[in-house]
Amino acid sequence: MDLELAGKRALVTGGSRGIGKAIARALAEEGVRVVISSRDGAAGAATAADLARDTGGEVHALVADTRDDAEVDALVAGAVALLGGLDIVVNNAARPGSAAPTTPGIAGVVSEYLLDELNTKLVGYLRVARAAAPHLVANGWGRIINISGLAARQSGTIAGSARNVAVSAFTKNLADELGPKGVNVTVVHPGATRTERTVETVSRKAAAEGITPADAEKALYGHSLIGRIVEAEEVAAVVTFLASPRSVAINGDAIAAGGGSPRAIHY
Repeated sequence: MDLELAGKRALVTGGSRGIGKAIARALAEEGVRVVISSRDGAAGAATAADLARDTGGEVHALVADTRDDAEVDALVAGAVALLGGLDIVVNNAARPGSAAPTTPGIAGVVSEYLLDELNTKLVGYLRVARAAAPHLVANGWGRIINISGLAARQSGTIAGSARNVAVSAFTKNLADELGPKGVNVTVVHPGATRTERTVETVSRKAAAEGITPADAEKALYGHSLIGRIVEAEEVAAVVTFLASPRSVAINGDAIAAGGGSPRAIHY
């Protein structure tokens, strides 16, 4: 299937590693001209160079902290200047999973930590979408994909659930506003996904319990219907379809990309 993405222009926040990097790679492989952003300029530049070399595509890197209005406005303006416009926005700049509180339960939720989580993921995504939306609307076509997480559908940590539920609500509100103007907005909920941090997490569990890394990975990530961790490239494939003109029938909806949750019914 031709995804009709060649020549489109995309901004991927949090694109220097993990799921964001995989998304940038997948888009570049489809002929999309890509700008990635990250807080770490050196890491972003290295990733952009690697992706451009590997895909033969056009990949740029910019530096921005999405917790800051002025930096986000400058980021979007910079992406538009580099690409000559903007068609696709992937909001991905956030901590990869909410850290467990030191003290269990509500007593362990530090106000400043929760506010920073919301500022980074919810308000950060809002800042990017707010700055980018006029460019997409001017095109009469666009895609905004917000990367959230399956913590939106389960308890575990208050911060993790709250930030991801909030992103889902933001997504639907934005879709209702921008859909009639040709811009589809969706949210993707990854579950356990292999990134650069996975090896460390698996090794730590294997050492603590005296088991093999394979058994540790199965114990940590083998509870989905596919029985294994999802690869970042597999999440990126979902996002790439949603970024394409082929996804026009999907707007305002949440797409789970965690390998399937046993027994849960979402409708």
